[in-house]
Parts: sequence; structure tokens; C-alpha cells
Amino acid sequence: MDQEIIIAIALGIGLAASCGFRVFVPMLVASIAAHFGVFPVQEGFQWLASWPAMLCFGTATIFEILAYYIPVVDNVLDSITTPLAVGGGTLLMTSVLPIDNELLKWVTGFIIGGGIAAAVQGGSILARLTSTHLTGGIGNPIVATGEHAAALGASLLSLVAPFIVVTILILFIIFTLFIFRRRIFRKQNVPVKK
Repeated sequence: MDQEIIIAIALGIGLAASCGFRVFVPMLVASIAAHFGVFPVQEGFQWLASWPAMLCFGTATIFEILAYYIPVVDNVLDSITTPLAVGGGTLLMTSVLPIDNELLKWVTGFIIGGGIAAAVQGGSILARLTSTHLTGGIGNPIVATGEHAAALGASLLSLVAPFIVVTILILFIIFTLFIFRRRIFRKQNVPVKK
């Protein structure tokens, strides 16, 4: 496989995963990075580098971050942001793929980018539901702060070291699946194999 494609896939995966934590933080980071020529967008995605795109993503980022600090709204917001995270992950993944066939590019972006964003979003939702259950929602701002930091950190790190983000992402998904599996078996009173 061509080295350019491998790097593009790793970069796209890192940014798509960031969309699972916060939809608009990685979109804003990608937009600013594209504006300064750090984020290599493919033909047809140059609009990401425009001032209107940066302004829109910046405004949406501020509202998204603030909304996650409002009790009850944070849990409701998860149901709204899940499809947006899949869309954002798909868009960011597709924007870096050096594939000439448009259908193949978008399908690949959806499967990889949208799938990764959905997986991370699922882990994020699980963390918030657990926090709500254990603390009555009092611990949710701590979870939200961690998610904000993860979204920003993963987005920035994806631009300079995408393979590190992919490795961390794989570990995060394995951990999330382990926790999810334990919760399911605990609800069904089935012993979990160790």
C-alpha cells in the first residue's frame, strides 16, 4: 500500500476518533490546520480552510462544549451528537483520502471514519451514563472535561503523530468493549470469563 494512503488513513482515523469525543472540536482543528496548510485536504474539500468554515466550526465548538456542562442536557446531547459524530468522522476521513473514485472514497470514509467515530462516541456515552448512575450527574462535568481534552489532544496529535493516536484509539476501543461486556453480563447475572 502506498505510504501516502497509509498516512492519510491514520490521520483520518485520528480525527474521526476525535469526533467521537466532541463533534466540532476536531472539525475546528482540521479547518484551522487546513487554512495554514498543515492538514492536507483533497480536492473538493478546500472549503474546510475557509474563514466561514472556521467561524462556523468555532461557534459550534463553543456551544457544544458549554452544553456538556449543563445537567440533563449533556445526556440529551449525546443522542443528538451521535449521528453528527458519524457524519463528522466520515467527512474528515473522506477529506484526506487520496482515492480518485468518489463513491469508493465516501464509502471508505463512512465505514472507517464514521465507524471509528461511532465506536468512540459509544464509549463516551457509556462513561457519561456510568457517571450519571454513580454520581447522580454530579460527576458528569469531570467526564465532559476529560472528553474535551481528549478531543482537542487527539485532534492536535493526529496532525503530528497520527500512528500514536491510532494505537491509543485501539487500546481505548478494547477497554470500552471490555467494560461494556462486563456491564451486559452483570445485568444478566452471567459470570464473566477472566
